[in-house]
This record gives sequence, C-alpha cells and structure tokens, in this order.
Amino acid sequence: MNFNSISGRFALLTILFVLLAEILILVPSVTNFRRDYLETRLERAQIASLALLATDESIAADLESELLENAGVFNVVLRRDDIRQLVLSSPLPQPISATYDLRDDSWGVSVRDTLQRLLSPRPEVIRVIGEPVRQAGQLIEITMDTAPMRAAMIEFALRLLAVSAAFSLMTALLLNLATQRLIVRPIRGVIDHMIAYAASPEDSRTIITPGASMGEVRDAESALAQMQRTVTASLKQRERLAQLGQAVAKISHDLRNILTTGQILADRLEESADPAVRRAAPKLVGAISRAVNLCETTLAFGKAEEPQPSLTLFHLRPLVAEVIEAEELAGETAPEAAVEFIADIPAGMRIRADRDQLYRVLANLARNARQAIEATRRPGTIEISATEDESHWCIRVGDTGPGLPQKARENLFQPFTGGIRKGGTGLGLAIAADLIRGHGGRLDLMRSDSEGTEFQIGLPREISRL
Repeated sequence: MNFNSISGRFALLTILFVLLAEILILVPSVTNFRRDYLETRLERAQIASLALLATDESIAADLESELLENAGVFNVVLRRDDIRQLVLSSPLPQPISATYDLRDDSWGVSVRDTLQRLLSPRPEVIRVIGEPVRQAGQLIEITMDTAPMRAAMIEFALRLLAVSAAFSLMTALLLNLATQRLIVRPIRGVIDHMIAYAASPEDSRTIITPGASMGEVRDAESALAQMQRTVTASLKQRERLAQLGQAVAKISHDLRNILTTGQILADRLEESADPAVRRAAPKLVGAISRAVNLCETTLAFGKAEEPQPSLTLFHLRPLVAEVIEAEELAGETAPEAAVEFIADIPAGMRIRADRDQLYRVLANLARNARQAIEATRRPGTIEISATEDESHWCIRVGDTGPGLPQKARENLFQPFTGGIRKGGTGLGLAIAADLIRGHGGRLDLMRSDSEGTEFQIGLPREISRL
C-alpha cells in the first residue's frame, strides 16, 4: 500500500484512529475482566465451602486440597451470623501482600489496581473480600495467587488487541476500496483529462465534460472545463493574431522603407522656391515621420517576447535624472508649453531591477505626460517620485496635464486600442506594463482627471524562487 497516496493515507489514519480507540477501550475492558475473574474465584470458593458445610463433618485432606485447587484459592473464610469461620485452608506459599474488598471498589481504584497488576510480573498472595452469592452469609474471604490472574489478564488483552488489529485492517481495506472508487478514480479522471488537454490544447475535443457524482469533484471539473475553454479560445485568438502580426510586420517593413524614401524627398521640398510648397513641407515631413514611427513601433511589438530582466541593484536617482534630461531636450521643440520636471527620489535609494528596461518604462511614461501637456499649449509639471517599504519599491509618475479620455482609460494597457493621444498606437503603455510584469510587479493608473494623471510602478523586493 502506497501511504503517499490519498487512499493510503486514509487507510493509515483509519488504522491509527481505530487502534487509539481500542487502546482507550482496552484499559476499562481489562479492568472489568479482572473484577469478573475475582468474583468468579469468590463464587467457586463459596461452592467449595458449601460442599463442606452441607456435610457438617470434616473432610479428608486430599479432598480439601482438590476443592481449593478447583477453586483456585488457598483459603476460604465465611462470615455467617457475625461468626468468622475458616472453612477451607491450605499453607500459604508467602505472606499476604494486599487485600482487595470488592464490596467497596470504585472504578478509579480498580483501574489503578489493574495497571499495577499488569506491570508487576512478580507472583504475590492477595486477600479478596466479597459478598456471598444468594445471601449465603455476610461476606466471603479468599486468599489466592496473582500469577494465574495476571496471565489470564494478559491473554485477554492480547485477544482484544488482535481483534482490534483485524478490525482496523478490515476497515482500512474497505476504506481504501471506497476511496479508490469514490475519490481517487474521479481525481485520476480529471488528471487524465488535464494531460490529454496539455498535449493538444487547441483541440476542443479534449475539453473535459463534467459528470462526476461528487459535488466537489464536479465543481473542479466545471472549473477546469471553463479554464480549458478560455485557454483554447485565447490560443486560437493568439494564433490568428500571430498570423495577422506576421502579415502586418511584412507590410510595415516594406512600408517603412517606402516612407523613409518619401521622408528624404519631403526634406528637399523645404528648399523649394514655391512658398506654398515650403509651408506644406513641414506638415508632410511630420506626417511621414509619424507613419515611419508607427511602422517601427509595430515591428518592435511584433518581435519575440522581451528577454527576461537582468536584475541588478543600482541607485534610482541617476536613472531618473537621465530620463528627465532626455525629455527636457525633446521638449525644447515646444517652448510655448514649457514643462517642468521634478524628481523626488530619496538620496541613496537603491532598487533591484533591469536598468535598461526600467529606463524604457519611465521614459515612456514621462514622454506621454510631456506630450499630453504640450498638446494643451499651457505650462505644466511632471513629477517622478519614489518610496520604499519592507516588501516593495514604489515609483510614481504624475503630471498636471488634461487627464486621459474615458476610452483610453478603458483599454489603457491594450495594444493598438489604449492610445492616450491622437495618432498614438497604445503600444508604449502595453510594452511598459509587460516589462513591469516581467519583474513580478504591476503598472497601475492611480488617478486621471482634469487636474492630471498619475501612474504607479510597484516592484517586489523579494526575488521569486519559482
């Protein structure tokens, strides 16, 4: 029997609990057996003494010895009419060591005497006092050897334990069979379905059909079926998106080359002698630049998944300074909407992350904030702050821009649907969220209203061991 299985552990627990219950029953049972044994000796001694009293004469020594031997005692004393009378007697092999009065024997005292007798292997002579049967006198008193009684008690206890062990094994076997049929077999069926589904998750025929009779197993089957349907649908959608992505990547690659050539030609239009052409040239260059940027971003998103982050411990303040410096240079092209950057990073604060990937995330958030403020043509502020506690590092990027549109907030981290500015693709935030998830953290939108927008990056201190 495999005790590492469910049925094996059920069987083992059953055996242990049954044995424990039998042990708790054993002591009272042996105690009752001891009392019955002593009362039986008193009855036999009374019968032997009555045989003598009926004759009113003395009996031969060999007959007296035979009566005492059959009764299993050394002496018999009867008290009748307040007279104590030694009826049968024989020499005692040793002095009397203890006296037990069964007329006033409490259960606790009886248990104590039973345990003492079981733990004492040395034979002793004891005196036992009890009431005669059928009111044949006031009391009857015998002396007897403890060795036969102890042997009988041990034999009774062993028989009881043997029966208990057989009962435990039979119960464990029946429980094992019941567990196999009612619990293990349905669970094994669920496991087999999971293995079959893992081998071919795209095949809808491998999705489990709930049918177990047990409510808990049926609930597990229902949850598994729902998960399998969701995964199968996601895999089919991902396959279609992958095919679409390959086609878009090819188109974007060729379109980028065409637009790059058009961008070079558009740059020359600025040197045209026609004033109308010169005025239209910057707009044309801007439109082509946005198209090229869209193609490059789409190609980047369509590539293989981001590599696993290379975690290192570094100071956060210099990284934030690099992000702010780059965005300040980019913002010089829009002097009518001056953007002020504020860095609130504790001195000496160090963080464990992939430095390049975190730079990309912060640069994306800062750039989106800067472009949102510039679109209003009013001055604004962007603040990057950081805090830490025992379990997490927290980085916040907030701005005083116009806030995100409702449509953008609904699909904020979805590629091609969560763009936060006109002409945007929504890939920036999708990639940023994916990079943070790769660190085991989260990128969340904390607020977005008319007073501005704030994003929060949460990174765990503990390195996952999975």
